[in-house]
Amino acid sequence: MAEQLKKGARITGGDRSKLAADLKKKYSSGRSIRELAAETGRSYGFVHRILAESGVPLRGRGGATRGKKP
Repeated sequence: MAEQLKKGARITGGDRSKLAADLKKKYSSGRSIRELAAETGRSYGFVHRILAESGVPLRGRGGATRGKKP
């Protein structure tokens, strides 16, 4: 289901379940939310929400983290 979805089209029912399973599989294999959003033509927020609804444990942001200076 890597094809571009119609921008802003509402995705419900079976299509949403199929998309969620596809995104879950790709995210679990290491792809980023931003990559998945670009690939599907949907927003970062949409992909994030679908993954969260699917119960996928989301990864941390990575990069430098702010901590207390020693």
